[in-house]
Amino acid sequence: MVNRVTVLGSLNVDNIMQVKRLPLPGETMTMSAKKIAGGGKGANQAIAAARSGAQTAFIGKVGADEQGRLMKGYLEDAKIDATSVTLATEETGQAFILLQENGENSILVLGGANQAITDDDIEAAKEKITTADFLITQFETPIEASITAFKYAKENDVVTILNPAPAKRVPEALLKNVDLIVLNETETELLTGIKIDAEESWYQAAAKLAKMGVKNTIITLGSKGAYYKTTTAEGFIKAFKVATLDTTAAGDTFLGALSSQLDKDLSNIEEAIVFASMASALAVQKLGAIPSIPQLNEVNDALGEANF
Repeated sequence: MVNRVTVLGSLNVDNIMQVKRLPLPGETMTMSAKKIAGGGKGANQAIAAARSGAQTAFIGKVGADEQGRLMKGYLEDAKIDATSVTLATEETGQAFILLQENGENSILVLGGANQAITDDDIEAAKEKITTADFLITQFETPIEASITAFKYAKENDVVTILNPAPAKRVPEALLKNVDLIVLNETETELLTGIKIDAEESWYQAAAKLAKMGVKNTIITLGSKGAYYKTTTAEGFIKAFKVATLDTTAAGDTFLGALSSQLDKDLSNIEEAIVFASMASALAVQKLGAIPSIPQLNEVNDALGEANF
């Protein structure tokens, strides 16, 4: 059965600047290359879900500009229902990415049209939420809209997945309607106050999140792998070892791919994480966000070669 995934999120044009390293304060450096590509956490996650086989819909905003047409085109090319992507008076969101030789990146985001999403937009797209199996959101769009969307989802037995990135505090009004939270080490520390280092810290953070009302947690640990704790299962999945070129879409690819494979009761979470980890491993070997996200057959072929 094909999962129905709706993403409420950001659409950004990525300006990728390749540098040997980050400049020091007051230092001027040259770039080795510059590239324009599609991105935004929401777009990345939706395209990862769609390319991994999910029936996907998107709720978001773009500007009435060339960048907006480009981003909507990316969604439509991936066979994503983009009818709830509407026009804002603000310009389309942009991200400015400093990509170092070692594959690590630093990102500055101009929210633009992404910040214009309101409760009225959520109301207009309500059917996209209530008919989904999973609803995903992040923090590159207004939290107030996410609160409303998650409320509608919970009223209609839709599984809600929160990716609290960029890292910030999560209001109780949103947290109480989160079924599964997927977050990295930085986001986990900000939300729980627990520094993620030794293995024991994973358990402590998951326990703290459970006390906060979120019973199901996945903590992504970069090149180490991912730890998960649900109401019925717990474990750690090692990351696949690959040569890294660009980590920009690693986490988003993981989450989108995960949602395409996950059962609504989360009973197959280990298998879904293995699939998502391979999708992410393939993504980091290519430059750019959306261009790096693999297709379903590529992930399955790679899993076969790895004897999964």
